[in-house]
Amino acid sequence: MQIRAGARHDAQQIAALHADSWRTAYAGIMPESFLSGPLYEDRLALWQQRLTDDPSAAGLFVAEEEGELVGFVYLTPCPDGRVLLDNLHARPGRTRSGIGSRLLRHAREWAAVEHPGRAVYLEVLSANTPAIAFYERHGAQRTDERVCRFEQGFELPELEYTWASPADLADGL
Repeated sequence: MQIRAGARHDAQQIAALHADSWRTAYAGIMPESFLSGPLYEDRLALWQQRLTDDPSAAGLFVAEEEGELVGFVYLTPCPDGRVLLDNLHARPGRTRSGIGSRLLRHAREWAAVEHPGRAVYLEVLSANTPAIAFYERHGAQRTDERVCRFEQGFELPELEYTWASPADLADGL
C-alpha cells in the first residue's frame, strides 16, 4: 500500500469511496432517505470544492493498492488552534486491514510537522461504535459531546476525540 498526497484528479474516486463508506458505516444511524439519495453527488461537490480551494492549507492523503484507491484521510487547521481530522475512510470490505491505522499515523505525522504543538481532534457519531473503538485503540481521548446538525434536516449525537500532542505518535499506534 502506498500513501500519497491527494490531488484534484482524485475527487471522483474520493467522493465514491466517501459515499460508499457512509452508506455502510451509517446504515441504521443516518436516515435511509439521506443515504439512498444523491449522496455521491453531494460528496463530489464537497471534494471538488475542497480541492479547488487552497489545497496546501489542508492535508489530504490517499492510500492506494495496485492503482485502486482504498482509503483517504483529510485534515484541516481550525481557527481555535487545533487541527480537525475531518475524514478517515477505508474502502468498505477493507476495514480492519490496517488501512485506517496507516492513514491515521500518516495524518498525525503530517500534523506534527505542519502544525507543531497543535492538538488533533475529530468528531464521530455516538452510534458509530466501531469508529469509536478504533480511535480509542489509537490513543484518542473523549473531550466533548454535542449534537451534530446536518443541513439535510436531521440531528445526531456526536462525540469529540482528541490527541493532545500530535508529536506523541507512540500512543496506540
